[in-house]
Amino acid sequence: MTQPPIASINQITTDTYRISIALPEMMPGGFSFNQYLVVDEMPLLFHTGPKKLFPLICKQIETVLPVSKLRYIAFSHVEADESGSLSEFLAAAPLAKPVCSEVAAMVSVGDMVDVAPLAMADGQKLSLGRHQLVWQSTPHLPHGWECGYFFDETTKTLFCGDLFTQPGMGERPLVSDDILGPSEAFRQQMDYYAHSRDTKRMIDKLANLHPEILACMHGSAWSGDGASLLRKLGVSLAQP
Repeated sequence: MTQPPIASINQITTDTYRISIALPEMMPGGFSFNQYLVVDEMPLLFHTGPKKLFPLICKQIETVLPVSKLRYIAFSHVEADESGSLSEFLAAAPLAKPVCSEVAAMVSVGDMVDVAPLAMADGQKLSLGRHQLVWQSTPHLPHGWECGYFFDETTKTLFCGDLFTQPGMGERPLVSDDILGPSEAFRQQMDYYAHSRDTKRMIDKLANLHPEILACMHGSAWSGDGASLLRKLGVSLAQP
């Protein structure tokens, strides 16, 4: 018997919601896909989710605000779970703009959709109203030339994409216990990192933001000393 996806939405910090779609049969123990909604004067969605999950994701967003009110559709890099539903969201939210790195805008997004993307340079700020977001360019961390993240200075939340990917259903929206162990065990089975020459420098850059919440793409979001956890990840990645 096929088990259907399990959808949920939970507030993880001020104005910020984790939308999670868990797929019980994608792999042993299941796997989850998260999107993050920041509710403000100019609401932003970080990650679109895969195209096939668009209706489920929309239904969760609609419990908080109409999808049509979204103004920014942002994502880390061009991949199905990060940006697969971009066209669908732009159709559902006619006033929204895609938001991505300069590289993503240049090599992919400008051709993928008809709405001109907002191309973010490293360190560039985006104001949503109360929330001030800063783009962090991280080429090839963990993968993708165009990869990058948003850091919300207002809530100290780092929308960290595929960093700290955890297997399983991600039942708990926000945790403070160990996520590095499970994520590194998963990486040992399926290494999705590019291991570029600049990996340490970019992890140090993210750690220097001193995030207090890590909004992970897969698994639970995490609360705690984000700088320390990021540096521990850097040490682990440096191991042969």
